[in-house]
Amino acid sequence: MDVRHVDRKLERLEVDETYNVGFSVDIVRAYRKVMGVIRAAVDERAFYAMKSLHYEKLKGKRSHQRSMRLNNQFRLILQITTQGRKTAAIVSIEDYH
Repeated sequence: MDVRHVDRKLERLEVDETYNVGFSVDIVRAYRKVMGVIRAAVDERAFYAMKSLHYEKLKGKRSHQRSMRLNNQFRLILQITTQGRKTAAIVSIEDYH
C-alpha cells in the first residue's frame, strides 16, 4: 500500500532512528513496526486479519478515519484513500485516554 504522511514529524519518526518527537522508545518501536505492516499490505483486509492491530473505523466527525493500536494507550490515526491505488495517509499518533 502506498503511504503519505500528513504530519512531516511522523514521516521523520519512521526513518530517523535518533528522532522521537517526545514519544517513548516503546511507542516509536511500535509505530515503526506498524508502518512496516501498512507498507507491506495490499489492502485493508490485511489490517483486519491482524487482530492485534485492533483496526477500526472511527465514528462521528472522524468517520473518514481509521485507527490502529500501538499499545494500550496510543493509537495511530490514518485515512485510506482510493485515488487509483489505495493510499494510507498517516494523520497522527493520539493518546486514546
